[in-house]
Amino acid sequence: MTELEVMRRAKMYIDHMANGVNPIDGAPVPDGDILNNVRISRCLFYVSDILRQVIENNGVIGSHQTIRKAYTIPDVRKFALSETPIPVSEIAKRLNDTIDLETCRKFSYTVITSWLLEIGALEVSSTAEGKNAKRPTSQGNALGISEELRTGAKGEYTVVVYNREAQQFLLDNIESIVGSANTPGKK
Repeated sequence: MTELEVMRRAKMYIDHMANGVNPIDGAPVPDGDILNNVRISRCLFYVSDILRQVIENNGVIGSHQTIRKAYTIPDVRKFALSETPIPVSEIAKRLNDTIDLETCRKFSYTVITSWLLEIGALEVSSTAEGKNAKRPTSQGNALGISEELRTGAKGEYTVVVYNREAQQFLLDNIESIVGSANTPGKK
């Protein structure tokens, strides 16, 4: 029996006792039995919950540190280029469709836009409402990055979109994007 199996069995016994049931034969514990004392029962429920947490943590006691996965270079051959300009969030989604999310860190649009800011294809500017927004520079426009006015439930808004050439530019530079994203201190 593995250590986790022993923990599961121990938790099952404790759950039975906490509920006033003999874990060996399944019979109800008599009313005057110590297991029916409310303080003992609460203590057993507490221990059961601790065991549950340890079991869910694969037998590790306490919280374990999450190992931060690195961004990896996706299989760009699997990336479906769009003839219609698409937002960067869709590009990130399509990149994520080409990687193993169990072993690789998921791409977010900020990984891509941060790199585009670094190379000068995007810039941060203020909107009429006083908020910061990323907008294409003239260099970004030349790459195929543009803005579209769209209408949503809350009215009109501007979205930055990437035509087929801009999408291909990102794929051609994916190693640089991943390298920048994996630099310590970056998202």
